[in-house]
Amino acid sequence: MGVKGKLIGSVEVKCGGHLVHDIFHSKTHHIPNICPGKINHFEIQEGENIKIGSVVSWKYNDDGKDKTCKQVIEAVDPQTKTVTWKVIGGDLLELYNSFTIITSCDHQWTTWTFVYEKKTEDIPEPLVLLGFVLHVTKDIEGHLLK
Repeated sequence: MGVKGKLIGSVEVKCGGHLVHDIFHSKTHHIPNICPGKINHFEIQEGENIKIGSVVSWKYNDDGKDKTCKQVIEAVDPQTKTVTWKVIGGDLLELYNSFTIITSCDHQWTTWTFVYEKKTEDIPEPLVLLGFVLHVTKDIEGHLLK
């Protein structure tokens, strides 16, 4: 059994958290156009939109490296503007036994929570990935403020 961890990062969004949530929940397919240098591709492989049970895949550039991520949507809460994405394939599972990403948005904040289990103690905390998703959030904010 690996080492479990939880990492949380929040970023202020002047456009309002509800608008960022709308992008992640119902307009996710726009993210590659909003963040072309970071997110190369997004596809819903099973299901429709971002709903519980939908399977999605991403191609992204993290720290100068092309990576992939396949996720199943575990939970969507429109009241708290939260989406829970469980990683089921891709580069993250080379380092982690399990990896869940939770996005939550409120008035002026977007919060990312990573819950994971590292395969070994030597695996670094996913700080680079946290910085990456916070930058993506700021790119989305910039797009929404235009």
